[in-house]
Amino acid sequence: MAKISLPTKDRRFEPYVTGEPIILPKKGAVPKFNRIAYAATHVVGDPLSDVDPWLTPAIDWERTIAFRHYLWDLGLGVAEAMDTAQRGTGLDWAGAKELIRRALAAAKARPGALIGCGVGTDHIEPGPDVTIDDVIRAYEEQIEAIEQMGGRLILMASRALTRAAKGPDDYARVYGRILRQTKEPVIIHWLGEMFDPALAGYWSAADHTAAMEGCLAILQDHADKIDGVKISLLSKDKEIAMRRRLPAGMRMYTGDDFNYAELIAGDTEGHSDALLGIFDAIAPAAAAALARLATGDPQGFPGILEPTVPLSRHIFKAPTRFYKTGIVFMAYLNGHDPELAAARMSKLLAVHGLA
Repeated sequence: MAKISLPTKDRRFEPYVTGEPIILPKKGAVPKFNRIAYAATHVVGDPLSDVDPWLTPAIDWERTIAFRHYLWDLGLGVAEAMDTAQRGTGLDWAGAKELIRRALAAAKARPGALIGCGVGTDHIEPGPDVTIDDVIRAYEEQIEAIEQMGGRLILMASRALTRAAKGPDDYARVYGRILRQTKEPVIIHWLGEMFDPALAGYWSAADHTAAMEGCLAILQDHADKIDGVKISLLSKDKEIAMRRRLPAGMRMYTGDDFNYAELIAGDTEGHSDALLGIFDAIAPAAAAALARLATGDPQGFPGILEPTVPLSRHIFKAPTRFYKTGIVFMAYLNGHDPELAAARMSKLLAVHGLA
């Protein structure tokens, strides 16, 4: 435990004592879960790189890959090069491809390590001259690159498709063409506009319930090529409604950083697996809770995971698209050690004149 003085909403300072850190599994003792759980992971910047970080991504590859090993040690999977890694908002396709290459190499050295790789169309700029065929070719280029590396695909939503599509048939055409070519079943990612405003109206409908119909039709038509669907709409009711209509055997991967504890626990009609940005920040708690769930401990799971929900709702509150800042700040701050976390927070306060 560590002590620190923190500012409050009423502009005072109050003492705070950190809790006991969660005991991590010993090396080699990776816990077993009865849910598939991916953490959408951040990348670590290189502060000594001589580049403009607004223009050129500068990644500390050693620390970035070390964080992936940390997640695998906890039993979590890695969802690589997703929006949590600033994909499409700083990390370009060239950087994402190199990140995926390095992460896959690290995973191959660890039998059983779970990793999925984001593919999209972010190397083409949405615009009036971009056609549906351009979108298809862009997806194909990224898919070919990742499949050649042996990566499993997470098919991310496309800003270019949102702009180019004239109706549901265009979405069906793009996804149908892509899914007929993929070597292994993929995860489809429906990222809501709260995470990326450029994706408003995805599946060719502004209303999520109407959009769901278009998405479900594609899932039904290509069920043999789809492992599951991840939806990030921050609505447990919409997720549960869609989960109950998925084709038999298809997984729902919750992307709901507001309601994940309840959705993962499930109900009498089913449960969600997980692909979550918040699992990057709360990895030890997530792993400990999932381990309890796997052992049939109905009280231990929510007892560990539910207290993390207020933190997640704060990090992902509107405007949600800036959540990456909170995730990376948490990664810097916690340091996996209470004393280090307190020391780093104290230094940050001092920099802002709050010593």
